Amino acid sequence: MAITLSHSNQIIKGSIALTASKSISNRVLIIKALCEDIFNVENLATAKDTVTLNKLLFNNNEQFFDVGHAGTVMRFLTAYLALKNGEFVITGSERMQQRPIKVLVDALRDLGAKIEYLKNEGYPPLKITGGFVSGNTIEIDGGVSSQYISALMLIAPKIKGGLTIQFKNEIISKPYINMTLEIMKDFGADVNWIDETIVVKEGYYKAKDFVVEADWSSASYWYGIAALANEAEINLYGLSKNSLQGDAVVQDIYKNFGVKTEFIENGVKLIKNCHPEPVEGLNFDFENCPDIAQTVAVTCAALNIEAKFTGLKTLRIKETDRIFALQQELTKLGYNVEVDGDDLRIVPSLRTESNEVKQSSFSRLSCEGRNLYDWDGKFIDTYEDHRMAMAFAPLALIAPITINDEDVVVKSYPDFWKDLGGVGFNSFDHLKWSDE
Repeated sequence: MAITLSHSNQIIKGSIALTASKSISNRVLIIKALCEDIFNVENLATAKDTVTLNKLLFNNNEQFFDVGHAGTVMRFLTAYLALKNGEFVITGSERMQQRPIKVLVDALRDLGAKIEYLKNEGYPPLKITGGFVSGNTIEIDGGVSSQYISALMLIAPKIKGGLTIQFKNEIISKPYINMTLEIMKDFGADVNWIDETIVVKEGYYKAKDFVVEADWSSASYWYGIAALANEAEINLYGLSKNSLQGDAVVQDIYKNFGVKTEFIENGVKLIKNCHPEPVEGLNFDFENCPDIAQTVAVTCAALNIEAKFTGLKTLRIKETDRIFALQQELTKLGYNVEVDGDDLRIVPSLRTESNEVKQSSFSRLSCEGRNLYDWDGKFIDTYEDHRMAMAFAPLALIAPITINDEDVVVKSYPDFWKDLGGVGFNSFDHLKWSDE
């Protein structure tokens, strides 16, 4: 099904109990599975990825594990099953079977794990004969997905002899690795990160009740909404000022677009009540926060701001090739997007009353100018990627927009459309659109 969104007055006011962080939830669930004692996890994410991991860890009595589209679950479970006694098969969706896992498998094999590829070399599905992992020092490319590194770190205290990870090349997505480290420490693990080496000593996790913070990645869509609104005052509950999440940087990025962040009790207040001074030639490096790149790209395009995006390498191997998907869908709507390798650039354009696109060094669209957008008959394809759907949703403040596959948001933010309705967005469902 597709969903068409619109908004009548571009004024956004309301309060949102923001969805919990699936990144934190998934890490805590692996620790819970490895811990010898029981503890409670409050505010566990309702994201499909987390629901899937929870089910496979605690309600699966078979040796067959199907993770669906969940990349984090594939990587975390691969490491977890390599440690667990038994023989297992782990697989996923068609797209998951196209996402590489060789780096993690090679590292686990270096530790003694017995893992076979059941179809294509370097990709799921996998057959894992667990229980043969032992401590060692491994070397891993710091430029790979941080999920590989986090997967290894999480099981490390239960490895006989512990684990030392030495990085070669520059490390990307450091905040995600640091998140893993700090959560492990919170549960009693002896783990240290010095220069280019992480050392985890053999030990155990200590049970303790845990409350999961709200998700800053999900907050980014509300920042995008505030930036495109004429006025906005939005309370987002559950976010922490001293967050471990790298995506918390969104509060600094959106200062460029006139969105002010105030920390309140148990959350933040987003305020937008005037148009900021025009900015141009912005440069953003998303190496440490790749999950908010799509949201910021759509914001820049909608505000007609020239911007260059770097640090996007890992976007090529997400739910879809997110760089390609961004270019395709923004271009479909008449925006100008250039791609050079793994870098992306938003090129300013100004629409005339005839809907003709003209080049301009910089021009912020007035409220009246926004009404010149004519997206009738156009739709946004999501490529089975939850972030594509939510990143493009704020465009409904400019003109009604149709997004295919509305259910894709359940991967990380199941109540997204419901929360939009609570602040004045109108929507209706219909069969998938096609412009053919």
